[in-house]
Amino acid sequence: MSGRPKAVALISGGLDSMLAAKAILEQGIHVEGINFFTGFCVEGHTHAIRKQDRLRQKRNNSLWVAEQLGIKLHIIDIIDEYKDIVINPKHGYGTNLNPCLDCKGFMVGKAKQWMEAHQFDFIITGEVMGQRPMSQRKNTMPIVARESGANDRLLRPLCARLLAPTLPEREGWVNRDLLFDFSGRSRKPQMALARRYGVEDYAQPAGGCCFLTNEHYSAKLTDLWRTRGSKDYELDDIMLLKVGRHLRPRPHFKLIIGREEGENNFLEGYRRQYTYFRPMSHKGPVALLDGSADSADLQLAAQLVARFSQGREAQTVQVGITERNGNSRTIDVIPLSNNEIPQGWYI
Repeated sequence: MSGRPKAVALISGGLDSMLAAKAILEQGIHVEGINFFTGFCVEGHTHAIRKQDRLRQKRNNSLWVAEQLGIKLHIIDIIDEYKDIVINPKHGYGTNLNPCLDCKGFMVGKAKQWMEAHQFDFIITGEVMGQRPMSQRKNTMPIVARESGANDRLLRPLCARLLAPTLPEREGWVNRDLLFDFSGRSRKPQMALARRYGVEDYAQPAGGCCFLTNEHYSAKLTDLWRTRGSKDYELDDIMLLKVGRHLRPRPHFKLIIGREEGENNFLEGYRRQYTYFRPMSHKGPVALLDGSADSADLQLAAQLVARFSQGREAQTVQVGITERNGNSRTIDVIPLSNNEIPQGWYI
């Protein structure tokens, strides 16, 4: 190293990564951020289309954090590379389909590649010992450092004083006494540090934006893998799993039914890739059929769509159907009642 030390910080958009980068900036070190796009993040998608999230600020929190810190942010698409982490995690899954330990090691490894390519000196993460049950324990933190190849060039400023000194500390690039010893799941120390730094606005302190930690999302992804007969996915698959009601009335097909205008507008964009339903005689949701369906299946699907329309109490509802081959027709159906929709159909 020659000149001023340079660090690359993994910026998730949450409070911890923001504080970790800030702590190193405070020591006069040049910091740039890196954010990896996997496709599984909540931000910028569901918050933009769901009515219940309308009051939330429509921002990419990683970009916003970088702006507040005054640092460059490099956003890197890792969707294809990340597949193997989701599908075949060496260390297994957490509570749901979150491969947290493999994920952290993979991202730190990618940051190491970036660090070397751009002649930076070390890596910063916002990890706190004991905060995450899978990847942020005293016995798993060394695994991330080792398997990523970062080794002692990986610095965790928020809990550094609970760990062995890293290369940046031993070399005097970073003053260890100005780092922290945070541990456990409480975010009170981080919130106090934020106040000390004058940080008033930040993403939900205990939040995480990965859908793979979500029970309902994981159930939908498991269903997708099971019915397709292989653990694979494309970006469109993981985006659609975030939207609408998902019902599987028959093993060979499922329906994705919009719950509100924003979701209907989003699903409209896929109308040429799936069999598409929309009530014609009453206001109601857009729906997509994923799978194969005969005439009886299409009839059942139309009845389900009618049930979630404003014609649910009507004698009949006209439902338009456009198949993937372009054939279109309108049929009259009797809406299903709640009693005719088993709970087991909901994914």
